[in-house]
Amino acid sequence: MKLNWGVLACGRIARKFAADLQLVEGGTLYAVASRDLNRAKEFANEFPSEKIYGSYLELVQDPHVDVVYVASPHAMHPDHTKLCLEHGKAVLCEKAFALNYTDALEMVNLARSKNLFLMEALWSRFLPHYLKVREMISGGMIGDLKGVIANFGFKSTQTEDGRHFNPSLGGGSLLDIGIYNVFFAQSILGIPDQIRSSMNTSSTGVDEQCSIIMNYKNGKMATLFSSFASNLETDADIFGTKGRIRLTNRFYEPTSTILYYPDQIDSRLEIRIDKEPGWGYQHEIRHVHQCLEAGLTESPMHSLDDTLSLMNTLDAVRRSMGLEY
Repeated sequence: MKLNWGVLACGRIARKFAADLQLVEGGTLYAVASRDLNRAKEFANEFPSEKIYGSYLELVQDPHVDVVYVASPHAMHPDHTKLCLEHGKAVLCEKAFALNYTDALEMVNLARSKNLFLMEALWSRFLPHYLKVREMISGGMIGDLKGVIANFGFKSTQTEDGRHFNPSLGGGSLLDIGIYNVFFAQSILGIPDQIRSSMNTSSTGVDEQCSIIMNYKNGKMATLFSSFASNLETDADIFGTKGRIRLTNRFYEPTSTILYYPDQIDSRLEIRIDKEPGWGYQHEIRHVHQCLEAGLTESPMHSLDDTLSLMNTLDAVRRSMGLEY
């Protein structure tokens, strides 16, 4: 099955996506669109496509576009995703899916009412090393789960108007990078029973740094930290009654290494994972292809209910630390 992809918005992450689309059999970059036609042309010079559009409406009106990758800033995701769905297009929407649960629910309800495929592009969910970690946990390699620690931080050089700090664009560390921490913890431990969070605010009022503690009635815990103020190791630990799994630098990317520390052995073991060329987005692209070829409208690996649950938790984090957009 050949699928013609359209890319909506031509920023940095769209370039990584387009590069990895070339690694997926049956996937073609058919059309690219930007509100600035010259920017779309520059993108197409780097990643050739059959059609180049200077508006998003032109993209979704093209009858040959099968599925659209929405790569605009997350504050714009609801409008752009709904535009695609209203024109009958399947959609892969970049994370964060929306700014809040209410907007996310509108997107989900529209896709379900039209029986169209929609998925949040939380690429880490589909990476081989993440799948291996889930296999290790389900196989009992660390015993009963007790908790997760995850950190993600770098020193942002963007101005107050940039995406990282602009409240109107959903700025702040939580939705840009902290979402990886929350997703990672929740996908392993489940939905928390209690959330406590705090933040250091930037000059624009969004979270420059964010700390989160997630508690569970069964005694599990997660401690999470995200920052635009400092360069962190960006690593993660999952620990249980029989051992610990550590994901090294850039735990959310395929470059991360899995280290296993069994309690009964005074050493660490490196778990080898075959790594493909590319950034790693090809794994989620292949999954979208599998879903569409099977006639599915939701992913069995990262369902729309999973997305809504994650967004609900992110809303709870914001309420706890007093962040409003």
